[in-house]
Parts: sequence; C-alpha cells; structure tokens
Amino acid sequence: MKTVYLDNAATTPLRQEVISEMMTVLGSDFGNPSSTHSYGRKARSHIELARKQIASLIGASPNEIIFTSGGTEADNLVIKSSCESLGVNRIISSEIEHHAVLDTVLKMKSKGVEVCFVKILADGSVDYKHLEELLAEGASKKQLVTLMHVNNEIGNLLDVERVGELCEKYEALFHSDTVQSIGHYKWDVSKVKIDFLNAAAHKFHGPKGVGFAYMNKSCKLCPQIIGGGQEKGIRAGTEMTHNIVGMAKAFEIADAQIEHEKQYVLALKKRFIEGLRSKIEGVAFNGLSADVESSTYTLVNCRLPLTSSKAGMLLFHMDLKGIACSQGSACQSGSQKGSHVLSAVLTDDQMQYPSLRFSFSIFNTEEDIDYAVEVLSDFCTS
Repeated sequence: MKTVYLDNAATTPLRQEVISEMMTVLGSDFGNPSSTHSYGRKARSHIELARKQIASLIGASPNEIIFTSGGTEADNLVIKSSCESLGVNRIISSEIEHHAVLDTVLKMKSKGVEVCFVKILADGSVDYKHLEELLAEGASKKQLVTLMHVNNEIGNLLDVERVGELCEKYEALFHSDTVQSIGHYKWDVSKVKIDFLNAAAHKFHGPKGVGFAYMNKSCKLCPQIIGGGQEKGIRAGTEMTHNIVGMAKAFEIADAQIEHEKQYVLALKKRFIEGLRSKIEGVAFNGLSADVESSTYTLVNCRLPLTSSKAGMLLFHMDLKGIACSQGSACQSGSQKGSHVLSAVLTDDQMQYPSLRFSFSIFNTEEDIDYAVEVLSDFCTS
C-alpha cells in the first residue's frame, strides 16, 4: 500500500545527516557533560559548540540559549519564571495559542496574575488594534505578551515586528512560541524586538525530546526544574548530549537550505490547494491557510462538505489509504473537546463540517500531493 506522510506539523522525519551525527555521540562521546574528566569534557564541548551554532543562527549570544526537553517546557519556563522572577503581573495572550502556552497562562491566572486575551478576527488573525488597547490599559503594570508566530493548526502568521514594536512602546516583555517557525523562517533576535522565543528540534527534522529557549540577556529567569546547576542554573538535569548535537545539526541544515526548501514546499502547498478546489465542490480553508502570503508555507487546514455520519469515518479512511494527516494539534489528539483554535475562528454552522490539517516537508513529492487529493476527492464524492 502506498503511504504518504502529511503530518509534519506534528513531527518530522529525521535527516540522515542528523542520525549520523547523533550516533557518533551516542557511541563514542557518552560522558556526563558535568564530569570533569576527559569523557565529560568531550561531551561538554559538543554541547557548547551546539549552543554557539544555534545562537549564531538566530542572532543571539550563546549565553542566551537554554536547552530544554522541547517547546512545551520552554513555554512553561518563560511564562512561569517571568511572573516569579521578573515581576510580571499581567499577561496578554490569545485563545488560539498552543496549550503549552494557554494552559500555563491560565495556571498563572489561578495564582493571581491578571490575564487578558486579545481579540481574534474571523480569519484567525490577531486584532492588533485591540492588542495596543490592552497594552495601553495595563501600562502601569509589568506585562508579558505571549503570542505564537505560526499557528500550529491554521498556519496564520503573526506580524512579530509589529507586536515587538508595540511591546517596546508600552515597556512590555514579548514572548513568542516559535515551535512551528524555527527552521522554516529566518530569525534575527538582534533586529526583532523580542525577549523570549522557543523551539523544538523535531519540527525541523531533528530528534524528539529536545528544544531550546532564547532568553534576552537582560531578562534573568529562575529555574522551574531544580536539583542541579546545569544550563547556567536555569534548567537542572543532565543534558541530553546526543539530542542537542542532533538539534544543532538539523537547524544548521535547515537554515542553510531554507530558501530552496521553502520554495519547494510552497509549490506542494499550492498544488494541494488547487487540487482540492478543482475536485471537491464546496471545500473551504480555515483561517488564512490557503493564503500563501499570510500563512506558513508548511500547512493547509481544509474543511470538507461531508455529512456528520460520513465525517466520522474521514480520518480512519485516510489512515486506511496510507495517508497520515490530523484534525489538529497532535498534543490534543486524546481530547474529546475538538479544536479550540477552530472553535475560536469558525461559526457554529462551519464547525458542523470536518476539518483536516495537512502539513508538508521537503520529503514529500508531487505524487504524494496528487494521491492525497485523489483519496479525499473520492471519499467526498462517493
């Protein structure tokens, strides 16, 4: 059976170069990086080289990079620690953030931090006028704005430059969950007014279980995981040397090939959209995912004209045909509540129809796209 992987927003396959780099470390350089003997020093050298590589790719200093277990931990670290060590007592976010941000923000609310949600427009975009109104209202407080760069379900792009300028104007801190962004878009934190961002290696063909947080050197955060002095005392626990090395390698390759891969993947996205529009009458696209200028080139979220009885079989049918896609964030796959993102941007009538997220990578082909369109078309018209 033909198999097609179109769920790259959930996780991506590892590049062979990354696997090779990791295997070398796993086999030879297994020392604890906190040990002072030669084995430990060798492992430590790998970690610090990786830190320098990653920092250079986003325009940061090495001491501004903290390694974590992934994007979720980094979000938790930044948001919780901003409240605990930087005096943040007001958070501005949105209701379509990843739950790693949304749930952490609500946790801070339960501890007495004021939380405000910026309005989301019908197309899934942030209402920047309302954002400025919220910032102005809380100007006397220590504020943190946390808004994701690329929405992981509908692909909408945040104007991070504009948000950064607004935060600077009102002396607010700015954090962006850039898990769906790092490795797909160039970043230079020396030019964007941003205090914190974070990444997960498995979103750009690196290993699972590792990520990093960028923290502007002017923002001194306290640890959320304690019990050791690793990562400059900000994140306790023996560093996963092989994963860190793999992440740095994956990021290095992604950054070097970013323009070529963007054009290739964007062409696949356009082909997919055009295919669905030509073969499925009544197909619709959620958020701005079909707008190639205002959404990421890596994903499409489509809504299909199916009856409720047939909709229940859609994802099962796709899997049966060898196609991997999703109904939304993989982190929420066990939830029975449905997508909080789609609930925020769609009407009740629109929510009656099934939506699927398809996300693409350099490892996909035109044949993959055509096959997925054919399978969807056959199911919708049969």
